[in-house]
Amino acid sequence: MHTAARLLRLPRLLGLVCLVGLAAPACAGPARSVPSPTAEADVARVLDDWHDAAAHADEERYFRHIADSGVFLGTDMTERWEKQAFRAYAHPFFAKGKAWSFRAVERHVRFDADGGTAWFDERLDTPNLGPARGSGVLVRSEAGVWKIAHYDLSVPIPNEKFGDVKALIAR
Repeated sequence: MHTAARLLRLPRLLGLVCLVGLAAPACAGPARSVPSPTAEADVARVLDDWHDAAAHADEERYFRHIADSGVFLGTDMTERWEKQAFRAYAHPFFAKGKAWSFRAVERHVRFDADGGTAWFDERLDTPNLGPARGSGVLVRSEAGVWKIAHYDLSVPIPNEKFGDVKALIAR
């Protein structure tokens, strides 16, 4: 491969290294402080309040927690929404006073080296879906406000049941 082609691939490679959370000087970005001792609690408060807003059909509060460029992935393969499209989809549920109810029963959070990005995964208790999982990324603004940049909702399938589920989906 020519040197020029290798150099063109370098930014994509560094971006991938940063995405998976590997420490690299190229991931540092603008200087920010290291996560405070309360950073994990701050992230948990944002996620808990976000879930509470849905449970109480508080559309304004719910969408305030999502970054303007945020993406929500639902359980269906076709459900990939940028913030405004997700809001349009969800509005009728909020308007009826019946959104959804997710409660985290376990959560893990980790931060990048500069404390400006948090990755999380959470086990959820949900009345409609049953056990579910949410995972995603929050970013901290210069003002210190955490926003959900990416959320992926999934329904975990026990390995021994996967063949049956795969067959159902194939039909």
